[in-house]
Amino acid sequence: MKISSRQNAIVLRYRAVARGDVEGMLLLDGVHLLQDALAAGVVVEHAAIDVGAAGRADISRLTKALQAKGVQTVTATAPVMGAISPVRSPTGIVAIARRPERDVADFYSGAAPLVVIAADIQDPGNLGAIVRVAEAGGASSVLATGASADPFGWKALRGSMGSALRLPVDRIDDVNAAVAEARTRRCRIVATVPRGGKSLYEISLKGPNAILIGGEGPGLPESLIASADERITIPMEPNVESLNAATTAAVIVFEARRQRQT
Repeated sequence: MKISSRQNAIVLRYRAVARGDVEGMLLLDGVHLLQDALAAGVVVEHAAIDVGAAGRADISRLTKALQAKGVQTVTATAPVMGAISPVRSPTGIVAIARRPERDVADFYSGAAPLVVIAADIQDPGNLGAIVRVAEAGGASSVLATGASADPFGWKALRGSMGSALRLPVDRIDDVNAAVAEARTRRCRIVATVPRGGKSLYEISLKGPNAILIGGEGPGLPESLIASADERITIPMEPNVESLNAATTAAVIVFEARRQRQT
């Protein structure tokens, strides 16, 4: 089937998924993200392929892999792909898939879980980067809370480079509920602050920990900082006020990784 109208019902569904209007669904744009989804066992329901790119070797192989799993595929003209794909330069293949489903226990796996709780990270690219560094550094999971972006929105997914499809990731509106759940799972609550906390390199991160990372600008709410079990600061030169949220997460997660491997 070939789609040549931007008003086709399939196009409208893709656009609704891209906006986050279809509960439980996500948009996958590009060969690599789709390959990651298939490898992670994500259920892909539909794929649209640019008619001009259908003959490319990588897209052809991926299309056959999708069809072998019973995924419905269609081709579309370039203008239609421009409407289907939210990215500035469409990659040639876009798909709709189901969001990964996880049990609560998955977020606290292992004897000493390391959970990253992102509070009010509104930039989806930054949130995606946090998910990526969390997986790279061996964290157990990421919880996006408060006013944070949707970790399964298309921008965040591209920022995570597929990590959100493998690592347990969820969005919880109430950050206090996320913290309370982490406490019931024996996690020490560690709040990151730009100044005045204990040095990151002077505390142990070997046990079960939930790391609170605040949004750009205001950082963590004072109430969260006050209720945390520990407040930590990354040592910096005095002229630098704070670090980007994803950079903060990376430094802390990889310090935890270093400690746990020694």
